[in-house]
Amino acid sequence: MEQTPFPIKYWAEDDKPREKLMIKGKQVLSDAELLAILIGSGSRNESAVELSKRILSSVNNNLNALGKLSVKQLMTFKGIGEAKAVTIAAAAELGLRRRAEDRTELSKIISSKAVFEIMQPVIGELPHEEFWVLYLNNSNKVIYRSQISKGGITGTLVDVRIVFKIALEHNATSVILTHNHPSGKLEASSADKQITQKLKHAGQQLDIPILDHVIITENNYLSFADDGIL
Repeated sequence: MEQTPFPIKYWAEDDKPREKLMIKGKQVLSDAELLAILIGSGSRNESAVELSKRILSSVNNNLNALGKLSVKQLMTFKGIGEAKAVTIAAAAELGLRRRAEDRTELSKIISSKAVFEIMQPVIGELPHEEFWVLYLNNSNKVIYRSQISKGGITGTLVDVRIVFKIALEHNATSVILTHNHPSGKLEASSADKQITQKLKHAGQQLDIPILDHVIITENNYLSFADDGIL
């Protein structure tokens, strides 16, 4: 006889993802069970948990890789329509934003690595370039961060006036420049060096020094200050 899946509604209460979360807490659920709660239901031939396991298996059970799947890519899985795909994508984005906020809130910058840890979740995995500025107080703690510009695959434009207008509005005493390289190449271009010097000179006039310019990729970074090119 052909075996058919045992629907979630017939499982023991402790084994149903939603009920299991309510009874035992969210920490005890597997990644597949948490994903199944987002999906809500499977299909006639596959439970939501089995569908979730299949999706996770396609990305080697890597949640970062799952978060990079587009709505269209998610919809290629049988049983995932537009509504379910959007729900998964939205949940992944919320997780990314929470991770970024946790690392940013009054973070004290003691090294270029700290800058990388704050900004990698924000721009490290983007397919296009973005230029962000971290604004610091006199204790070198981040009091604000702002996206200054958003560009294409190979570059973005930066308005010096906007950078320092925001600095003055937030009473920042110093700033750190950051942008990403979607190519993964950790090398400062001539344009990167030119805008850094332009901002550095403007900062000197306003007594708001540029402490560093950090280029971010998915797994690594380059610091102008560390490399002596600031």
